Amino acid sequence: MTEIAAPTEARQSPALKSLLEKQRQAHLANPAPDHTQRINDLKALARMIREHQDELVQAVSRDYGNRSHHETLFAEIYPALDGIKDTIKRLKKWMKPQRRHIDFTAFPTSSTKVIPQPLGVVGVIVPWNFPINLSFGPLINIFAAGNRAMVKMSENSRNLTALLARISGDYFPEDKLVFIEETGGVGVEFSTLKFDHLIFTGSGATGRKVMAAAAANLTPVTLELGGKSPAIVGPDYDIDTAVERVLFWKLFNAGQICTTVDYLLLPEDKVDAFVEKAKKIFRKRYPDIQHPDYTSVIDQRSFQRIWQTLDDAVQKGASAIDLTDGQGSRDDPMKKFPAHLLIHVSEEMDVMKREIFGPLLPIKTYKNREEVAAYINSGDRPLAIYPFTRDKNLQNFYIDNVMSGGVSVNNAVLHVGQHDIPFGGVGESGMGHYHGHEGFLTFSKLRPVFYQGPLDPLKLLMPPYGKVADKMMKLMLRLTK
Repeated sequence: MTEIAAPTEARQSPALKSLLEKQRQAHLANPAPDHTQRINDLKALARMIREHQDELVQAVSRDYGNRSHHETLFAEIYPALDGIKDTIKRLKKWMKPQRRHIDFTAFPTSSTKVIPQPLGVVGVIVPWNFPINLSFGPLINIFAAGNRAMVKMSENSRNLTALLARISGDYFPEDKLVFIEETGGVGVEFSTLKFDHLIFTGSGATGRKVMAAAAANLTPVTLELGGKSPAIVGPDYDIDTAVERVLFWKLFNAGQICTTVDYLLLPEDKVDAFVEKAKKIFRKRYPDIQHPDYTSVIDQRSFQRIWQTLDDAVQKGASAIDLTDGQGSRDDPMKKFPAHLLIHVSEEMDVMKREIFGPLLPIKTYKNREEVAAYINSGDRPLAIYPFTRDKNLQNFYIDNVMSGGVSVNNAVLHVGQHDIPFGGVGESGMGHYHGHEGFLTFSKLRPVFYQGPLDPLKLLMPPYGKVADKMMKLMLRLTK
């Protein structure tokens, strides 16, 4: 995920401040873009994607070494374009001022409204794992709310960043949108800028640094972090269907998804069936992991980290099941990591301590639902949980008793792709929401406005206080009963 390195070039700060000041002045010159302007900005975002779709897909693949063409289209291009379409349809309603109730006894003839207004300039820190989705996704909400944006890309997205920096000027002036390359130290400078809001997607450790840097300016933050999101297969659930769905998401993007299934909780008598079905499905879907359908690990450091995580688990007693039948190589220049199941895992293993972010699937067994809830709740609150069961009572038990950022029932990850529900973590997995209406609200100031009416009873309460004021207060207090 996105890392914030120590600053190395002090000269970067004036350049970033200059860009921020340019956007700030443009915002002050037009602080409340109308519906038409916002729609035009959203349509420009869509054109930017459509007119450069193939280049965008290829740039991401070059950054990875190999990224499945279909995975980029499904998880990056489609959600961005569909999100724009959905937002355009709903924006007029979102922008409408809301009338609110007023106490007629104390304030007769007066009225109130809540008006959603643009915050100004929003900073976006984007990770490498879904760099199109996680830059354009926030931008949809940011532009819908009438703001401007500076987007800091990951050092692992150099080809994509160069492309976006080159083409964005054809669609937006620099005082509306700018993409910034990570050249070492930019992340630190970026997170210390006095934005009106800052959204960060990445690791928890880096999120803490971003929040600390933003705190100096009292910049509000939205943090979308990761964590260990479990799938829980209920005793009643068809094991073949569970394998098909869990394995699809665990291997999608080579497991490099913050909301993927990090580990699996299975009834004790389901493990053998799960393993056998997983072997068959993997051979069918990925007969050759060097095929472009199987995505590479992002860089050599991550590739070696996953090998070390696997080695640590085996050394500490886990049984490793290689679903690729020995296809993987520690020296693979394409960084294709062989998918493994891990059984007999324990808490002292690295694979159970940290977010895996790779194609390793640890399997733990359980006896009852209370054991499952207690285990998950003993750790950090996850970004998501994935209960697989047809039993409504069991679904509700996990939803009620295990707190997480989001939930997908009988599948995984798909709650993230729904435009009309918010996405966000809780506790160690993040704070704040975006997507849909909640995203529009995140990047808006819900501004309360009181309109004084013709009658002003407060005149009767103004000093010098006497009998009239006493009677007024007695009446008002009596009316609260």
